[in-house]
Amino acid sequence: MNPKKFGKIANEKQEPWKAPLPAFIERIYFKRFGRERPVDVKSIEEFLRFEELKKEERKMRKQLERESKKSDEKVNPHIRNHFA
Repeated sequence: MNPKKFGKIANEKQEPWKAPLPAFIERIYFKRFGRERPVDVKSIEEFLRFEELKKEERKMRKQLERESKKSDEKVNPHIRNHFA
C-alpha cells in the first residue's frame, strides 16, 4: 500500500468502470488486513515521535552493550587473547 502509486490509479473519470480512489483504498485495505480500520490510529506526528523514541532506545542499548564488552575486556584481557 504505497501512497505514491495511488495517483496512477486515481483516474475513475477517464475510466468510469474503475471505483473511486477512496473506495478502492478501503477495499484493498480490507483485503490485506482483514478489517476496515486500523486498530490504533496515530497521527503522523505521533508516529514519528514513537519511531524517534525507538531509535534512541536502540542507540542506548547498543551503547550499553559496547560499554559492557569493554569492561569485560579490561577485567579479563588474557581470556580474549586465549580464545582469539
